[in-house]
Amino acid sequence: MTRLFLTTLIFFFFANWVAGQCELNELKNKNKAEIEWPGFIIQEIPANLKVESKFAHDTISIKLPTGEWKKFVGSKGNYKVTFNSTGYYEVRLGPETYTTHVRVMPLWYSILPPLIAILFAMLFKEVLTALLIGLLSGTVAIAWYSGDSHFGTAFITGFFDIIDNRIIHTIADSGHASVIVFSLMIGAVVQIIRNNGGMHGLVQRLARKVSTQRKGMFFTWLMGVLIFFDDYANTLVVGNTVRPITDRLKISREKLAYIVDSTAAPVACLAFVTTWIGVELSYIQEGLNQLSTDISPYQLFLQSLPYRFYPFLALIFILFMIYQRRDFGPMYKAEIETGKLRFNDAEDQNSQEDKPKSSHWLNAIVPVGIIVFGTFAGLIVTGYDIAVWQTEDYSFIRKLSITIGNSDAFKALLWSSMTAVVAAFVMSVSQKLLTLRQTSDAIIDGFRSMLSAIVILILAWSLASITQELHTAQFLAGFLSALKSLPGLLPAITFVLGALVAFSTGSSWGTMAILYPLLMPVTWHIGEMAGMPLPEINLLLAQMVSGILAGAVLGDHCSPISDTTILSSLASNCDHISHVKTQMPYALTVGSVALFIGLVPLIWNVSPWITYPIGITVLYFVLKLFGKKVQ
Repeated sequence: MTRLFLTTLIFFFFANWVAGQCELNELKNKNKAEIEWPGFIIQEIPANLKVESKFAHDTISIKLPTGEWKKFVGSKGNYKVTFNSTGYYEVRLGPETYTTHVRVMPLWYSILPPLIAILFAMLFKEVLTALLIGLLSGTVAIAWYSGDSHFGTAFITGFFDIIDNRIIHTIADSGHASVIVFSLMIGAVVQIIRNNGGMHGLVQRLARKVSTQRKGMFFTWLMGVLIFFDDYANTLVVGNTVRPITDRLKISREKLAYIVDSTAAPVACLAFVTTWIGVELSYIQEGLNQLSTDISPYQLFLQSLPYRFYPFLALIFILFMIYQRRDFGPMYKAEIETGKLRFNDAEDQNSQEDKPKSSHWLNAIVPVGIIVFGTFAGLIVTGYDIAVWQTEDYSFIRKLSITIGNSDAFKALLWSSMTAVVAAFVMSVSQKLLTLRQTSDAIIDGFRSMLSAIVILILAWSLASITQELHTAQFLAGFLSALKSLPGLLPAITFVLGALVAFSTGSSWGTMAILYPLLMPVTWHIGEMAGMPLPEINLLLAQMVSGILAGAVLGDHCSPISDTTILSSLASNCDHISHVKTQMPYALTVGSVALFIGLVPLIWNVSPWITYPIGITVLYFVLKLFGKKVQ
C-alpha cells in the first residue's frame, strides 16, 4: 500500500514537472523571435532586416562589431539597417539576444566590375571577353558577400549566375528585346537593298553631288541632325545608308562611326520632339516628387537647355573638323591608313571580283524612308491623347512634344522596321531583282551581320544591371558631400559625375535614372544651406540636370560598353575598339571645353551667351593648332 502511494506521488510530481517544462518551452517559443537577415549587404547602403517577435517595436537595437549599440527605425517588423563592416551583429529582443556573422561588401568595390571591363577592353582590344570578365567579377562578389562559405563555391555560383540570371533577365526585358529585334530588322533591310542593287543605285545617284570627302562628311552630319527623334534609329539608319558613300570617298570607318555617334545622342537630347523627352521628364519628376517646389518637369527641361554645353559643342566641333579637314591623335592615323585603301579584305576582294548589282535608287530610299517617317508616325500614334490636342493652353510644338514624350518608342521602331522589311521584300521580288529564295537568304544574312553586336549589347546591359545592384552611382555620388559651401560648382561636378557613371555603366538613360532622383534633393538641400532664394535654387536644379545629361552623353561617347557606341561601330562596320580609341580624344576635347569654359564659369554666374562664343572659338583653334591636314 505504501509502495502504491509513493509510486502515485512520484508520478504526480513527474507529470506536473513535465507540464511545467512544456509550458516553459511554449513560453520560450512564444518569446523567441524569427530574424531574416539581408542576403546581400553593401557598406553604407540600407538593407532590409525582417523581425517576427512580440518585442519588435518601431525601433530596434543592434550591437555593431565595434561593440557600439545603435538604434534603427522600422515598422511592422521591417527595419532599414546600415551595415558598415564585416563582423558579428547582435540583436536584442526582450530577454533574448540573437547573434550572427554578416559579410559586408565595401562600397568602393562597386566601381571594380565596370572598371575591369573597360580597362580590359582598352588594354587587350577585345570587348566580348572584357564584358564577361567584368560580369564575372560582379556576380562572384555578389555570391561571396551573399554568404557562400568558400570562394570556389562563390566563383561557380557567380559563373552560372551570368547565364541563368543576368543574361536571361536582360533578354526578357521588353525594351532590350525591342532594340534587339529592331537591330535585326535594320540588318535585314540593309542586306536586301544591298543585294537588290538599290544601295548601289543610291550611291551612284548621290555620287554626282557628294563627290568629295568634305561633302561626304557633311552629308553624314546632316543626315544625323535630320533624324533627330531617336538615337537608335539615327545610328543604325545613317551608318548603314551612308557607309557605301564614305567608303567610295575613302573616308575611314572610324571617322564615319565618330560622326554617326556624335550626332545621334546630342541631337536627340537637344530636340523638343524626341524619344528622350518622355524618359527625361519622368526621371526629373521622380526627383521633383521629393522637393517642395512648384516648378514642372517641362519647365525645368526648358530652363536646362542653354546649359547643355557638350551636345551643342560636339555638333559644332564636327563641322569645324569637316571644314578644316584636320585630325589629331588616332583619328589622323586612321584617316591616313584609309587613304592607302585600308578596308576589309573580304569586301575588297568582292569589289574586285564581282561588280555590285545596280537598280533604281528608290529601292533603297523607300525602305529607309519607311523607317524614318514610319518611326515618327508611330511615335505620334502611340502617344496621341485627344485631351492634349483639344486644349488651347499649349502651342503646337508643346502638344507635339507631349505626344512624343508619352509615346512608346520601342513599338514605333518595331512597326517601322518590320514594314520596311516587308516593303524591301516585295519591291525586290516584284521587280524580279531577287528571287524569293534570294530575298529570304538576304534577310537571314542581315540577321547574321548583327549577331556579334547584339551579343555585346546583351553583355553590356547585363553589366549595367550589375552596377545598379552594386550601387556604383551611390559610390560616385559620395564625392558631392564637400560642395555645401560652393553650390555654383555643382553643375560642373555633376557633369563629371554623370560622365563617370555613364562611362562605367555604358548607359546615358541609366545614368539619368540613377542620378536625377539621387542628386536633385542633394542640390535642393545645398541651395537651401547656402541661403539661395527659390528662383536661384530652381536655376541651380536646371543647371544640375543639364550637367548630368551632358555628362552622360560624354561618358557614353567614351565608353566601350555603351550601347549607342556599340551600335555606331556596328552600323559603320568599324572595329569597336578602334572606334572608341579614335572618338575618345575628340569627345574629351569637347568635354573639357564644355566643363572649363561652359560650366565652371557658372560659379560666377557667367551667361551662356558669353561662354558659348568663347568655347566655339577655342574648339576652332584647338583643331587649327593641334590638327594635321589630311591630304
